[in-house]
Amino acid sequence: MQSANIVPSVVRPAGRGLNIGLWMAQIVLALMFGLAGVMKTTQPIAELAQKLVWPGAVPPGLVRFIGTAEFLGALGLVLPSVTRVRPRLTPLAAAGLVTVMALASVFHLMRGEFNAIAFNLVLGSAAAFVAWGRYRQAPLAPRGS
Repeated sequence: MQSANIVPSVVRPAGRGLNIGLWMAQIVLALMFGLAGVMKTTQPIAELAQKLVWPGAVPPGLVRFIGTAEFLGALGLVLPSVTRVRPRLTPLAAAGLVTVMALASVFHLMRGEFNAIAFNLVLGSAAAFVAWGRYRQAPLAPRGS
């Protein structure tokens, strides 16, 4: 009995517009999360509490942890893609930032800070776009491939 010919699905390369959109999202998100991360890891908690309010309501270690996660996520959005060294880390970094924004939304919802939730949803959606795009639609090949 002969096996049936199975035609592999054709993988189309991602369009230029999608790649440009992904790079723009990666850069903007990296700047925003990078700056927020540096701010949360370096500024005194009292100063942060005056600007953002919520850092005064949680343990300082949690504020520093969130800042570190945001900063590392920002690096992960750009460095693996630019250097082409393990570019599969980019969608993972983006997914991590989606998680950070989802948790932030729940936190702000519990505190009744609805204006902050909209900001979290916008950033989380943009990070989800990068995670989806760099994982499924326009993955970047590692250097030397």
